[in-house]
Amino acid sequence: MEGKYLLGVDVGTTSVKVAVIDENAGVLGISKSSYRLITPNPDFQQIDTEDMWNAFLKCVVLVSEGKGLDLSQIAGIGISSLCPGLAAFGEDGKVLVDPILYSDRRSTKEAEMILEAVGSEKLFEITANTAMAGATSGTSMLWIKRNLPEEYAKTKYFGHVNTLMAHRMTGHFAIDYSNASYSNFFETTGGFQWSSYICGKVGIDIEKLPPLLHSTDVVGTLINRDLTGLGLREGIPVVIGGGDTACASLAVGVTGAGDVCESVGTTNVLTICVDQPKFDHGFINRCHVVDGTWIYQGAMSHTGSAYQWFKDEFCRDLQDESELTHQDVFIRMNEEAAKSKPGCGGLVFLPYMLGERSPIWDPYARGVFFGISLQTTRSDFNRAIMEGCGYGLRQLAEIAGRVTGKRIGEFVSIGGGAKSEVWAQIKADIMGVNIKVLDLNDMAPIGAALLGGVGAGVFKDVYEASEKVEKKVCRVVTASHENDEAYERGYRVYTELYPKIKDLYRVTSNLY
Repeated sequence: MEGKYLLGVDVGTTSVKVAVIDENAGVLGISKSSYRLITPNPDFQQIDTEDMWNAFLKCVVLVSEGKGLDLSQIAGIGISSLCPGLAAFGEDGKVLVDPILYSDRRSTKEAEMILEAVGSEKLFEITANTAMAGATSGTSMLWIKRNLPEEYAKTKYFGHVNTLMAHRMTGHFAIDYSNASYSNFFETTGGFQWSSYICGKVGIDIEKLPPLLHSTDVVGTLINRDLTGLGLREGIPVVIGGGDTACASLAVGVTGAGDVCESVGTTNVLTICVDQPKFDHGFINRCHVVDGTWIYQGAMSHTGSAYQWFKDEFCRDLQDESELTHQDVFIRMNEEAAKSKPGCGGLVFLPYMLGERSPIWDPYARGVFFGISLQTTRSDFNRAIMEGCGYGLRQLAEIAGRVTGKRIGEFVSIGGGAKSEVWAQIKADIMGVNIKVLDLNDMAPIGAALLGGVGAGVFKDVYEASEKVEKKVCRVVTASHENDEAYERGYRVYTELYPKIKDLYRVTSNLY
C-alpha cells in the first residue's frame, strides 16, 4: 500500500466535517465548514448541493494545510451522511432535486398514502419502520412523483447524501444498507433488498432505486478533478459508508449486541446494537454498518436545536460581549440552568419543536412548556429543556429494555453537547445510569474513515478498525438519586402529556 492515510467525510445537517486518520486509527486532523440550506418556507428543508460540495472541498484544504498533511498519502475515502437526505439524479448524474432533509414536512400527505397503501403493520414487518414526512425518504420520493412529474420522469436514481457524494467522487451510484433502511422500500428485517411488493403498492418504480452495497464496499475509484486537483491520487477506492450515527457508533465501539451510545448535537440519539431483528415501533430501526447487526435508534430531532433556539431568542443578554464564543455563552447558560432546582418548579418541556420521530412519530407535534406559574424563572425554562431531553432518553431506554429484556446500566456519550457537565448530570440522574463522556466530539467522520480503511484493505474488518480507535474518557458521570422524587413527577407528566394533547396539534397546524 503506497498511501498510509484514510479520509472520512461526514455531511451533517448544516456543516461538513472531514477527518484524516492513519493506519493505526490515530486522528491526524479534523476540519469543519458550514453550508446553506434551502428553506423557502417552514415545511421545506433541503441541502444546497453545490454549497455543500464546496464546503467539503474547503474542509479537505483546511485539514491538509492546517496539519501539513500530504494528501497523496490518502489510501481510501469513506462517507458518512445525515439520514435521510433524499436527492433525485438524472441520467448524467445531475442533481434534479436537492437532498430533502429528515426534518422536511412537505410530504405529510404522502406518508399517509404509503401507510394506507401498504398498511402500517405490513410496512413495519418488512422495513422495521413506519412512514413519516422527511424522516423516511419514500415519502419524499412519492412527493416528487406527485408534485414534480417531469423531474420524476427524468430520474435515473433516487439516493441519499452518501449516494450523491459517491457519485461526485467516482461516477457510480450506490446506497448502503444503513441508509436504505430509512427509505420505506428496503427489506430491513430479512432479504436486504428493495421490496418489489412495497414499490408496487406505493407506485414507485423499483428501477429508480440505486444499487445496494455493504457499508465497507467500494463504490468505485476516485476520478473527481476537484479532489485530484487538491492532491488526492486518482484511482484510490471510495467506500459507500453509512448513516452518520451508525458511523459514529462504529468509531466509539458499538459493534456487538448490547453496546449502547448516545450522540448529542442538533439531535440527541440513543443507539442500541442488537444481533436479532426484533424491533419496536418507538424506534428508528436500521441495519448497522457492522454486518450481521442492527441498531435501534431513539432519535429526538430537536433537543440541541431547541437549546440553540432558547439561546438565540431569550438569552441575548448573556452574549452581549463581542469576544464571547458560542461555547462561552453555552457555559453561561449552563450555569444559569444549574440555579433552577431539579424539577424546575413543576415546569416540563416537550422537545417536539418541528415534529418528532421516535417514539411518537408525529409530524404535527410542536414544543410545549407545561406548568408555567408566576414563580417560573428563565433559569427554570433553561433547565426544563435539558430535563425534557433526559425524560425523552429515559422513555427510549425503557422501550429498549422491554424489547431486549436488558436494562441499560451505562452508556458512552459523544458530540459537542456531551461536554455539558450540567446536562450530562441531569440525564444520568433522570435515567439512573452512569455516562462515560468521550474526549472526541466528531466520531462520524472518523467512523467513515474506518469504513474507508476496511474497503481499502488497511484494516482486516470493522472490528479491528473500531478497536484501534483511542476511546479516551474525559469524564464519568455517576447517577445520583437525591432528586428521584422530583424527576419521577416530571417524567410522569412528560410521558402522559403528549397522548392527552396530540389531537390539538392538527388544529394548530391549520393556522400556518
